[in-house]
Amino acid sequence: MENLDLNRLPKHIAIIMDGNGRWAQEKGQDRLYGHFHGVQSVRNIVEAASEIGIKYLTLYAFSTENWDRPAAEVTGLMSLFVDTIAKEVPDLHKNNIKLHFIGNLSLLPDDAKAALENATLTTANNTGLELIIALSYSSRWELIQAIKNIAEKVQNGQMQPDDIQEATLEAALSTSAFPDPELMIRTSGEYRISNFLLYQLAYAELYFTETRWPDFRKKDLMEAILDFQSRERRFGKTSLQVQTND
Repeated sequence: MENLDLNRLPKHIAIIMDGNGRWAQEKGQDRLYGHFHGVQSVRNIVEAASEIGIKYLTLYAFSTENWDRPAAEVTGLMSLFVDTIAKEVPDLHKNNIKLHFIGNLSLLPDDAKAALENATLTTANNTGLELIIALSYSSRWELIQAIKNIAEKVQNGQMQPDDIQEATLEAALSTSAFPDPELMIRTSGEYRISNFLLYQLAYAELYFTETRWPDFRKKDLMEAILDFQSRERRFGKTSLQVQTND
């Protein structure tokens, strides 16, 4: 941490928390064992992000494709999620962390929906780290929903096709209240973004690590941020242009 430049932190970090199942299987346990231990990593990383002053943290917890996993694993995950929210919300609230949930939440069981609503309401007035949980989320689903909303406005005469700009689409996304991530981290050695924030990650710096999510801790987060700070972010410009602007 002493090597970090606290004036050049990414405002928004997004993480694909991958490797719970493989971590468990490597230890001769079932996949839910890995998910259970992955919760400890969530707690550790949320605390670390809040501690150093990260403004937004998005965690990819469960994709729409994950509904196709074995029924026992899905049921166990939903139960773990509800239990975790109930246990963690008081501490999150105490630490001034504000919770948001994005995704096709209509697919969730009723007890999970109730847990989300309670967590959102409890932390609604907090002003610290904004923790966004992508749950039952798919970026293609999100984009389709956004396009439908825009098409409906065109159909109703609220706008014309020529009025549609980048800002129009951005305002229709479920992440409209947050800045785009500047750093995306994926654990467990997979080199893809798996239908996660496809539009929002257009200019994010991508960081991949072999570390399985249950082993990912504050030190690993700091290494990812240090790597981010070593990069030159050009946004299509030349190095000379960027250095001149600085």
